Amino acid sequence: MRPVHLISILFLVAVVFAQTPPSAIPAPSDVAAPPSDALKTASGLATKVITPGTGKDHPGKDEVVTVDYTVWTADGKMFDSSVARGKPITTAVNRVLPGLGEGLRLMVVGETRRMWIPESLAYKGQAGKPAGMLVFDVTLSDMPTRAPSDVKAPPSDAQRTRSGLAYKVLTPGAGTRHPKSTDEVTVHYTGWTTDGKMFDSSLTRGKPSTFPLDRVIPGWTEGMQLMVTGEKVRFWIPQNLAYQGKQPPYGMLVFDVELINIQ
Repeated sequence: MRPVHLISILFLVAVVFAQTPPSAIPAPSDVAAPPSDALKTASGLATKVITPGTGKDHPGKDEVVTVDYTVWTADGKMFDSSVARGKPITTAVNRVLPGLGEGLRLMVVGETRRMWIPESLAYKGQAGKPAGMLVFDVTLSDMPTRAPSDVKAPPSDAQRTRSGLAYKVLTPGAGTRHPKSTDEVTVHYTGWTTDGKMFDSSLTRGKPSTFPLDRVIPGWTEGMQLMVTGEKVRFWIPQNLAYQGKQPPYGMLVFDVELINIQ
């Protein structure tokens, strides 16, 4: 069974503003209005680069991004911050406020940008939501659905199993237990073909996927048993451990997989 059929939705909106974070971050001195050197777009969005990025590519409107942010109302009151909570968020660009989505498409990885988002590009007077202009400081740290540079073939430091599966740990996990082939697991994942085309991602749909390991492609069944909770691994799965040429996507497949939980 293909993992794509086992998914539901992660975040409906990147910035929910559901709770007040534990400690306030002071508002910038220009929170009340964009300065004269801010970049203004035709829509009314104003932005200014605070820290230049190291990347070259801008997120697309349907792309997934990982960001840290703090947001204030124009009177300097902070009402939400991933920075204060100590955890970045990952969400699709097209699922956030219109002004935030427009601003994100101007950014590159590593960049921090301040955005002055007029009410017409924010909550538009929606009851129970912050009124007026919003000011965001946003740092773009990753575009996790963008194909990695080693998508064409496993690098020399990748580990290989007897079956032909290649893998590389991207982020170590804190867990010690490995899932068994009969276990059910919850994961986030993105899959690409070797030409860099993304064909599936739980991130774009908004919720981790949960499935039994004996009902996925053989490369997943084998590879997931090497992981521990909290770990993120890149797998290069040859065609004979994927769909065996019987259905698309054909050829070797590359997956980034984060193991969230073992049921």
